[in-house]
Amino acid sequence: MKTWEKRTMQIAAVGAMAMTLAGCATAKSNSSQGNNPGKTIKIGVNMELSGSAAGYGEQQKQGIQLAVKQINKQGGIKVGGTKKKIQLVIRDNKTSNTTAASVAAQLVNNDKVVAVVGPATTSAGTAAIPNMNKAAVPSVSPSATDPDYTLQKSGKVQKYIFRACYQNNFQGSTAANFVTKQLKAKRVAILTDNSSDYGTGLTKAFKKQYSGTVVSSQTFQEGDKDFNAVLTSLKHKKIDAIYAPGYYSEIGLIVKQARQAGIKVPIVGSDGMADAKLAQIAGKSNATNVYYTTPFSTKASATNKVASKFMSAYKAKYGSTAPTFSALAYDSVYMIKSAIEKEGSANSVKIADGLAKLKDFKGVTGTTTIDKQHNPEKTISIEQLTNGTVSKVYNVK
Repeated sequence: MKTWEKRTMQIAAVGAMAMTLAGCATAKSNSSQGNNPGKTIKIGVNMELSGSAAGYGEQQKQGIQLAVKQINKQGGIKVGGTKKKIQLVIRDNKTSNTTAASVAAQLVNNDKVVAVVGPATTSAGTAAIPNMNKAAVPSVSPSATDPDYTLQKSGKVQKYIFRACYQNNFQGSTAANFVTKQLKAKRVAILTDNSSDYGTGLTKAFKKQYSGTVVSSQTFQEGDKDFNAVLTSLKHKKIDAIYAPGYYSEIGLIVKQARQAGIKVPIVGSDGMADAKLAQIAGKSNATNVYYTTPFSTKASATNKVASKFMSAYKAKYGSTAPTFSALAYDSVYMIKSAIEKEGSANSVKIADGLAKLKDFKGVTGTTTIDKQHNPEKTISIEQLTNGTVSKVYNVK
């Protein structure tokens, strides 16, 4: 009996020691959070490269690759007294929330990236957040615009989540002020893409700020093709403008069918329209008296040396004018570079600290300072289309 008791106590002691060691290992892991660089600085790309948002994802990938090519050509990112080149790890989230979460896990756990650019959409980005937080790796979304994207449910900031674009509430309220003060529109109709938080969030912000009368407020779905019924109903109402927040694929058709129906009033939208495909879908002559909020304007870039160099480099590499989403993604990479250099470290936790302290960052899309909620403070532009091309730019602070 005594022998058995002695043996039992020995086993218990070994077990206790194992528990203690395990506790030490866990504590050590918690005190040295995040991923560290190797010979290169691995930056992941969690992007919509197929699926419904692939158009935006491809544009962002081009901006990311251009930025990395330039940085590596100059020797890489300065980390302390040395320079390390960037190694991109690009993965397609297929415009799927489930896949976006899985891609995030692969990037931080298997690929051991120290930062991630993307996803492009709020919904995919939100799905990826738990895995980014768990691994203590920051992500910068070039275009997730929902106001709550960088916040926890409690209202506290998500430590590892950042964005390069402004929020929907800023876009929507800016559009409302523009419609009121610049276009002098006292009566508007609203057509909202209610397929995601993007369109509904913009509409909510617009309605809250707009001081005129909303004559009609109707919705449509992603993929809709025929808007003639709703436009016919608007034709018989006295309206001074239409506010239509959404993406170029549907808004282009709305513009085309509105003009064909004889509706000539201004059509105002959001940065989802900031693509040359809008005019292709609408028809150049129809894409007149059309306006949209955007963080990047090719016209405004004439006074921005960083933007001018970017546009020239983009044209040389891809043979076309740089779109807004490429510019935002390009800035996202340089924001990460700036954070690393200011912290003197490419540890993922340190990168997050650096991003949170980013101030007066000179980017393609303007001078940016990250606020306490990890949103960029920057100038917003409103572009006006005439015959399918940008004819005028309004800069709003």
